[in-house]
Amino acid sequence: MRTEGRAKRLPRAVRERQIMDAAVDVFSRLGFHAASMDEISDVAGISKPMLYAYLGSKEELFATCIRREATRMMEAIATGVEPDQEPDVQLWSGLRAFFGFVGENRASWLVLHRQASTQGGPFAVELTDMRGRAVSLVAALLTQSTKAPATKLEAESLAAALVGAGESLAEWWLDHPEEPAGVVAARLMNLVWMGFGDLVDGNVWHPPSRR
Repeated sequence: MRTEGRAKRLPRAVRERQIMDAAVDVFSRLGFHAASMDEISDVAGISKPMLYAYLGSKEELFATCIRREATRMMEAIATGVEPDQEPDVQLWSGLRAFFGFVGENRASWLVLHRQASTQGGPFAVELTDMRGRAVSLVAALLTQSTKAPATKLEAESLAAALVGAGESLAEWWLDHPEEPAGVVAARLMNLVWMGFGDLVDGNVWHPPSRR
């Protein structure tokens, strides 16, 4: 639907934010291929030439949206973690911040995960970068909280498992929006902390010996 009128002159940062907000909305609803620059310019309330002048081609705009939404999500998680609390509370506060962000910004998650992961190419690289930042954040938390020293690889592998579980549960949640964010976060917390809790205390499971 065409927006009435055209926007007046605004500072560049404000205009770019306006364009990306519109683009995230359109990409999340229509998908990358079906979304058009005409639709995005209409939602943003600017001309298509101005859209290209500010943020380039549709591919460049989509990549910029992925980077912005990934940064917003990571900032929300980092801000939500309570570093002065016990390890379980730190992890819980991080999970709660993650699912809170997804719940309040479903269009962002659709662009970040469903759209970016299915397009491949340079968009998959942006998604990999976001996932790497999330893994690093969780790995740092595990390293700081465990009583038994964890190697960098051990911490990263466990963090990758948690990040993957979080992404999968968030994807499931998109199709079950009636579930409250806190309930979904608590389910994952209960799943992972039963194992991480032992690791924090230095208790490690070993497979039985075979003779």
